Amino acid sequence: MMSNLMYVLSTNGILFLLSLIFKFFPPKKINNWYGYRTYKTMQNQDIWDFANKTFNTSFVIYSGLSLLGGMVIAYLSGETLTWQPMVLVFLSIVACIIKTENLLKENFTDEGKRKK
Repeated sequence: MMSNLMYVLSTNGILFLLSLIFKFFPPKKINNWYGYRTYKTMQNQDIWDFANKTFNTSFVIYSGLSLLGGMVIAYLSGETLTWQPMVLVFLSIVACIIKTENLLKENFTDEGKRKK
């Protein structure tokens, strides 16, 4: 039980901590090191700000759910956890990316201009 909890805290907990860092210290300018970086998001500052705000908000929510889910699994599991917490981490990140990309498509053209 204790090793399961430590495993969840060292995977899902770190993911949640990273999400809080991204949320409270978002990248201000387009850069090659930090932030939600894709070809589209690096086209201009408006897209960059929108994408990072959207991703960071989703990231906090989904990583928090991942942490809670992992803790529930750790508590209820009678055996040692192996891959389950990592699946929650993976699903959290994928959900954030899909949500952000869908909102980018809804709000911006391929040329990087905001849709009306």
